[in-house]
Parts: sequence; C-alpha cells; structure tokens
Amino acid sequence: MNKTVQVEIYGQRYAVSGEAEEAYIREVAQLVDTQIRQVAEGMKSGTLARLAVLAALNLAHQLLQAERRSQQLDAAVEARAGNLLETIESQLQPL
Repeated sequence: MNKTVQVEIYGQRYAVSGEAEEAYIREVAQLVDTQIRQVAEGMKSGTLARLAVLAALNLAHQLLQAERRSQQLDAAVEARAGNLLETIESQLQPL
C-alpha cells in the first residue's frame, strides 16, 4: 500500500508516495538533500534544477562504483569457491 510522506529537500517540501517504510523514504530524502547541499557548497550560484542534476550525477556515479565493487567481489567469491571445490574434489578422489 502506498504511503505519502512529507519530506524537505534543500528547503523545499515534497510529498513522496511509495510502498517503502516512512523511515526509509526519509533516509532517501536526506541523502538527496545532503548531495544537493554538497554540490551547492562548491558553486557560487545555481538554480535548484542545476543543483539537482549535479547531485543526481554524483549519486549515479556512487551507484555505478558500488555496483562495480559488488561485481568484483562476486567474481572473487566465485573464483575462491571454485578453487575450494577443486581442492576438496582433489582430496576426495584418492578415497
């Protein structure tokens, strides 16, 4: 069931609807607010739209980095599991 939660992002109030828990929606909004504020600190001036786009680019960059790290870790775990399986199988064959 969709819930509507009032959040504030960069001084603007928004009604956000979703199936997620209210605390999660607020956490997401806080993350967006933080990103916009960090972008704004590095700029002399900018519209909210420009700040939002730059914040979105930063968040997308962080997401892609996290996905790549996850893929690398998955590959490393798969390789180790394969090596362990080979070691176990080689030890069981003489029996």
